[in-house]
Amino acid sequence: MSTLAQLLDSLPEEQRIILTAHYLRGKSAADIAGTLGVPQKSVENIIAIGKAQLLKALE
Repeated sequence: MSTLAQLLDSLPEEQRIILTAHYLRGKSAADIAGTLGVPQKSVENIIAIGKAQLLKALE
């Protein structure tokens, strides 16, 4: 089984940055969106998709 760090490293850079900021640094989707200059809904979608991908990989 892969470690979480390896799984995160396998994600596209933008997705990895957003998931790390949200789950490991405790940033809200609104904060991340403001920092990156992207819509909050885009960040929320990336978080949801990334979480699903990580959970599937951990099965």
